[in-house]
Amino acid sequence: MNQTVLADSLVTLHYRITQPNGQPLLSTFEATPATLKLGAGEMLPAMEKLIVGLPIGSRQVFELSAEEAFGPHRSELVERVRREHLLSQDIEALSIMEFIAPDGSKYSGLVLEIDDMSALIDFNHPLAGKPIRLEVEIIAADPV
Repeated sequence: MNQTVLADSLVTLHYRITQPNGQPLLSTFEATPATLKLGAGEMLPAMEKLIVGLPIGSRQVFELSAEEAFGPHRSELVERVRREHLLSQDIEALSIMEFIAPDGSKYSGLVLEIDDMSALIDFNHPLAGKPIRLEVEIIAADPV
């Protein structure tokens, strides 16, 4: 077993993502730790870079800008969709809807507003445009 996290490690860790004010967004500390393969797209590249080189057993807190974390909020990803193109007609504002792309992949959008003719949908990641705090505790890092 390695003593530090390598760029291609299979890493077992606890992580907590919060807003800079401490408001929790996502955490494994109260549950089962996550096991991720670095370099496989399972974690944001900026977050992977932060944990490479950390010793096993260490606990670190990082501040990430919106651009480093989930990227800027992009206005071109907010679209008005006609009601007849929506899979469900039972829609409420501020709910998450699932959509199916032409290739069959699924993606989500946040309904910002809805009327009789259309819905305004935000397809940005929910944390796009927001800085975050990332706390990690490295439990294990094994070469693959």
